[in-house]
Amino acid sequence: MPELRSRLAGVPVLNLFFEPSTRTSTSFLLAEQRVGADALVLPPGESSLGKGETIADTVLTLAAMGVRILVTRHQASGFPARLAEAFSGHVINAGDGQHAHPTQALLDLLTLRREFGRIADLHVGIVGDILHSRVARSNIVGLRMLGARVTLIGPPTLLPETMAGDGVAVERRLDAVLPHLDALMLLRVQRERIAGASLPSLDDYARGYRLDAHRLALLAPHAIVMHPGPYNRGVELTEALFPSPAWRYAHQVRYGVPVRMAVLEALIHGIPGEVVQ
Repeated sequence: MPELRSRLAGVPVLNLFFEPSTRTSTSFLLAEQRVGADALVLPPGESSLGKGETIADTVLTLAAMGVRILVTRHQASGFPARLAEAFSGHVINAGDGQHAHPTQALLDLLTLRREFGRIADLHVGIVGDILHSRVARSNIVGLRMLGARVTLIGPPTLLPETMAGDGVAVERRLDAVLPHLDALMLLRVQRERIAGASLPSLDDYARGYRLDAHRLALLAPHAIVMHPGPYNRGVELTEALFPSPAWRYAHQVRYGVPVRMAVLEALIHGIPGEVVQ
């Protein structure tokens, strides 16, 4: 542990979260502390971006202060990319709009790798509000890159047919696909991001897609159930899931810190055999 705490000693890392976060922000702070970085938190209300300063002006100031890494979450898709265009250091996307959540996907992939010893040829189902989910988008990319087969499950308003593609199928009937999965990833219904017309009633959603005791019994004995959190009890899952040996939520949360430690380490010191600018 002492060696770990010196890996990023003296490296300033600024956490700039414009959206509320518990798991991701805490996980990044713990990761930064464990590798010895100077972890800084800038509440959005105290950022000069709210006073009319441009992104370019803000990141110029931060870089001049010696900040090497920005960790940011924002409600607008593409915000981290805009920061990266103006910032001379590294930018980590901790979730942007409906676009991407890369480190969540990395910890989900690690959960699967620890469970099955591989990602290739696994059949992973993702169920719920996929249209508005940055977690789903990042996981689809990662799972397909590593050779998994993905089935997306949900109602048409939350899962358009256009999301099907190479190695990615769309299924409307959760019960039909459950026995064939190695892993099922539940997603929260994001009421804060959904226009009223596209949101099915929560009762209708629960009837079609909630994981309850009956549906849990349809899973293969080796299958696991995942959730990025936070979860809505009674909507996408019931209390029957929590004592199940298939439930891996706590594993995912636990893996978040070492995964983010590894990301920080790779940005500053590089991955063996690769060059990080």
